[in-house]
Amino acid sequence: MTDNTQSQPESMRELQLANRTLGARNAKLVSMLKASRDKLEEMNARLEALAEPPSTYGTLLAVSNKGLEAEVFTNNRRMRVPVSPLVDRAAMVPGCTVRLAEGLQVVEVTGIEDSGDIAQVVEIVGERVIIADKMGEESVVKAAGSLREAVISKDITPGDSVIVDRRSGWAFEAVARTEVTSLVLEEVPDVSYEDIGGLSAQIEQIRDAVELPFLHPEIYQEYGLRPPKGVLLYGPPGNGKTLIAKAVANSLAQQMGEAQGTTSRGDTGDSQPRAKSYFLNIKGPELLNKFVGETERQIRQIFEQARRVASSGKPVIVFFDEMEAIFRTRGTGVSSDMESTVVPQLLAELDGVESVENVIVIGASNREELIDPAVLRPGRLDVKIRVERPGKEAAAEILSKYLTAHIPINKGLVEEYGTAEAAAAHLRERVVSHLFQKDPSRRYITLHFTDGSTQDLYWADFVSGAMLTNIVDRAKTSAIKDALRGTTTGGLTIAHVEDAVAAEVEDNEDLPDTTNPAEWARIYGHTNKRVVDITVH
Repeated sequence: MTDNTQSQPESMRELQLANRTLGARNAKLVSMLKASRDKLEEMNARLEALAEPPSTYGTLLAVSNKGLEAEVFTNNRRMRVPVSPLVDRAAMVPGCTVRLAEGLQVVEVTGIEDSGDIAQVVEIVGERVIIADKMGEESVVKAAGSLREAVISKDITPGDSVIVDRRSGWAFEAVARTEVTSLVLEEVPDVSYEDIGGLSAQIEQIRDAVELPFLHPEIYQEYGLRPPKGVLLYGPPGNGKTLIAKAVANSLAQQMGEAQGTTSRGDTGDSQPRAKSYFLNIKGPELLNKFVGETERQIRQIFEQARRVASSGKPVIVFFDEMEAIFRTRGTGVSSDMESTVVPQLLAELDGVESVENVIVIGASNREELIDPAVLRPGRLDVKIRVERPGKEAAAEILSKYLTAHIPINKGLVEEYGTAEAAAAHLRERVVSHLFQKDPSRRYITLHFTDGSTQDLYWADFVSGAMLTNIVDRAKTSAIKDALRGTTTGGLTIAHVEDAVAAEVEDNEDLPDTTNPAEWARIYGHTNKRVVDITVH
């Protein structure tokens, strides 16, 4: 009786264990069966998707009837189509791209288009934008997505480039064009007249031509005098033509701010004039384009931007650097002869500046004889200012801007002359005396003219502001190297500046080819005499 009682619990436990084992196996089989069924359904769905017809895409124009219907532009047609209940209504923003099923119902929103045609913004009207293509054809489009917010916040201005779809009538995104940003920089340079040495006469001339008409327009009207439309700065390279143009923009901005009483607080808390002028810096060679009509289009764009800014009463200076690169005398082209169309485009723009009082054109060139005469005549570039090579006094003034007492100077030299300023003045004196020494040993070339006269040219006759600046940089480099090597006690010495002068003279690349005598006459300035021969020493 006892044996039977004990054997029953044991058999019960065995049955329970077997039941649990079978249950676990059954659950695993169910899980595997479900996974197989899910995979089969996924494969069937893929097969069904392959059998479906291709979807079409369109641009959402508007959502109506509580989001149940939408107006879509697709296949060059404007259509009203139903919207699937599964589509997120919040994502259906006018201007976005939507996917249409076979029955032309909206089944998916795919976002804002990021590619298309490029057009330029001409004007902004509310939330709409007037654009112009490369051919100048204008049309009105609506702003979509982030562009709409930029239009509302006025972050988009006329002249910017945008991606558009003309057929649907939407603009999607603003595009930064290097073509515009690198050629036209709307900024006031930080160069002042105090930063320029040796050009006081030229600075006075350009201030009379540019600043006075802007600062005292009522006096010019009283005398019936029309302000000059353009100024040409010409002369040998490296003598400060570009610096003068930048300083004019800076000075004009400051004086306009003072005249209008508009001031702002600087970092130091002092009241400073707020800049109220624009400086459009155009580098001539960068305007050149191999495609026909592109250079002319960019010139039109530059002057359109200048007129637009000037119409608000702000003076605009359009500065053409290296002017001879694109405005050469017509008929001198070798292959394309692009001057025959580029020069007339500039002339038309210069004549059109008459209607805007606050635009003045400043050109800079070291080959003024190559510029078309029609550009240089009075009424276009009225004032012509020659920027000469510096003499002794001008060279000393230029050096005073770069070789100052703030630069580390050798202690022995400072002790010898008493102060750092006196030592710096002596170093500047040594540079000038070495450069402008005109003894037979420093003679470089002799020019022979048609009347039998001759002219000896020395290295001093080819000094430029850029050369003087480079001499100071060479001396500083030598001083730094000696200090690092420990060969000196530190600071500039007389040997540093004299070695820098000798190295600069030896490496001077400003001189023309000795096989062309007329080129020597042009560089030196004797254009009234013809050079028939040269003697190199």
